[in-house]
Amino acid sequence: MVREAARRLASVLVAVWHLLLTQGAFAEAGRTAALLRVVSLNLCADELVLRLADPGQVASVTFLARDPRASNVADLARTVPMNRGLAEEIVPLKPDLVIVGAYTTRTTTAMLRRLGFEVLELDIPRTLGEAYAQIRMVAARLGVPERGEQTVREMEVGFARLPAVAENHPTAVVLRPNGFTVGRGSISDEVMQKAGLSNLAARLSTDRKGQLTLEEIVRANPDLLIINAEKDAPPSLADGLLRHPVLAAFATAGRSVALPPRLWTCAGPALTEAAARLATARLSLSGVGASGEDRPAAHLGGGTLR
Repeated sequence: MVREAARRLASVLVAVWHLLLTQGAFAEAGRTAALLRVVSLNLCADELVLRLADPGQVASVTFLARDPRASNVADLARTVPMNRGLAEEIVPLKPDLVIVGAYTTRTTTAMLRRLGFEVLELDIPRTLGEAYAQIRMVAARLGVPERGEQTVREMEVGFARLPAVAENHPTAVVLRPNGFTVGRGSISDEVMQKAGLSNLAARLSTDRKGQLTLEEIVRANPDLLIINAEKDAPPSLADGLLRHPVLAAFATAGRSVALPPRLWTCAGPALTEAAARLATARLSLSGVGASGEDRPAAHLGGGTLR
């Protein structure tokens, strides 16, 4: 009787072992099937798929993904096929999913939809909450929701580790080519707040992005001027304002910082790097504060801009 019971127990254990192996194999097969082949037609989508997807999932990304001046994932994009947003490039790849941006070439997007391809369109996130939601959505659609959650957690930890923010925030203005800035209701505005800076343009402009003249910048006299352009970008007329002697005087006075646009253009971990750089710039300001204490003045030709 004892031998018979032992034999039955051994049979049960063997059956359970085979069942576990079978379930594991099916689970792995299901995961493999869930991992879609994806194509990106947008720079911000490039970053998300290259950070979140398995290496074999990404069939193509835009040519901009390999440009380190524009992309935060240039190294990851180095071995991935490129596209220039043309439908004839995408169709032969037979992707399961095509991710585009709200302003991606509309002709290509419409054609891919007419041909039956699934197209996921990403809007421009206006807040960190929207950025987190976008990361989670893309990760879930790629079949790797846990990676989306991990990315969001790492970003939240990065923001939590920023230097403590004083009660009175130094004022700052973001200046982009052609005098464009960032106003209220933008993710850049929220990143500035996380860094302990008060976005002066939010008081001057009512839309998310507007333009400031040189005279408006001088009159506003921000504690910190954030030059949002790449140092090694090719010369252009749009950058002429950024090289004006008045703005150089801000740098001489230690009241200017350069911040590449790629760091806070897209939803992703680079947003925490942008905040960290701005927080460092805030701490480096000598005698600057929103309460109006003395601070280094910007001089131009013997005049003082205060």
